Amino acid sequence: MTDATVTPDRAAEREEVLAMARAAKEVAPVVAALGAPAKNALLLAAAGALVERAAEILAANAGDVEAGRAAGMGGALVDRLLLDESRLAGIAGGLRLVAGLADPVGQVLRGHTMDNGIRMRQVRVPLGVMGMVYEARPNVTVDAFGLALKSGNVALLRGSSSARRSNEALVTVLQDVAEQHGLPREIVQLVPSASHDSVQDLITARGLVDVIIPRGSSRLIESVVTGATVPAIETGSGNCHFYVDAAADLDSAIAMLINGKTRRCSVCNATETALLDAALPAPDKLRVVRALQEAGVTVHGDVDTLAAFGAEGVVPATEEDWAEEYLSLDIAVAEVDGVEGAIDHIARYSTGHTEAIASRDAETLARFANAVDSAAVMLNASTAFTDGEQYGFGAEIGISTQKLHARGPMGLPELTSTKWILEGQGQTRP
Repeated sequence: MTDATVTPDRAAEREEVLAMARAAKEVAPVVAALGAPAKNALLLAAAGALVERAAEILAANAGDVEAGRAAGMGGALVDRLLLDESRLAGIAGGLRLVAGLADPVGQVLRGHTMDNGIRMRQVRVPLGVMGMVYEARPNVTVDAFGLALKSGNVALLRGSSSARRSNEALVTVLQDVAEQHGLPREIVQLVPSASHDSVQDLITARGLVDVIIPRGSSRLIESVVTGATVPAIETGSGNCHFYVDAAADLDSAIAMLINGKTRRCSVCNATETALLDAALPAPDKLRVVRALQEAGVTVHGDVDTLAAFGAEGVVPATEEDWAEEYLSLDIAVAEVDGVEGAIDHIARYSTGHTEAIASRDAETLARFANAVDSAAVMLNASTAFTDGEQYGFGAEIGISTQKLHARGPMGLPELTSTKWILEGQGQTRP
């Protein structure tokens, strides 16, 4: 769209986003200067306010859920959108956990005294204005605020239109708490979501927004990363694999696989592909498939290969199935030639998120850990453990599948940059 064809409404929408970005940039130094006690007090107060004002938040969320269902939203997306008292309490608990974490700002990473007497050190500093584009999950609104605040950043949030009411209610609570603590309401803002154009306005606000973090579907992430002029941290979709080796404890392997697939099938660390060692006895392979089906999971795979060991009710797999992030009670199941076959399959189809193995053979475990190139590798553990809270980071901002700056669950340190401070006594360079 050229300037000549920009409508007044479109121009007004863009100006609204840019005005928010300018306000965020203006208050960023205020947040950066906050000490840990002030940030922690605000986080704890926000956690309390979320619980105290649960009725209005849940009422807003009910409106989003009702509208989503009326529009034909799938069950997995409704689950991501839904809030209840238990989930809201968990969100508040995430803020309390972040309040208890060490403040990364000002941490000295390295340093030394130069031969000329100048003392130098590299310290962590906030990124500044953190833009976030995400889908469906209103919990991300609070997680992003909490982690941004504790790391000294301002949060500029663009949630999906499907969660508009929920996000507005949550941000209002957070802004009210900020105001009560003598801080500008602009330390957290919600960008309009009426049209997709506001995403483009946010991710191209170079000079106002310091970093953009997309979180959601592979389509959303690709759109943001390729369209942004603001530096972006790529969070990835999760086609997570679980390999059952011939040397696995089968009961344990099945328990881990079922947990990774069914605990919450709509999250990015859910297991989406099961790989079975061809050397497993036929009855063991059948046990794995039947356990998935008995847990309500639809199995996709090569019908003839799986039927050879007695599997029934399998949906024929297409090439797309091996790369699919189902986010539902579906899973792709393939037979592979040992750990090398598993490694090759993962290298071809993985999104680089999380891969897991069940085996009692130390050499096999070491080979898998060293050869698989993903952000997280689980040895005899469920893929569900790739989670910032499980890692002890507090509520994560996302799980990065890129290799620069941050990889895996992103906590407080990943939301900082560094600067060098050199302290001399008048030295000059020859």
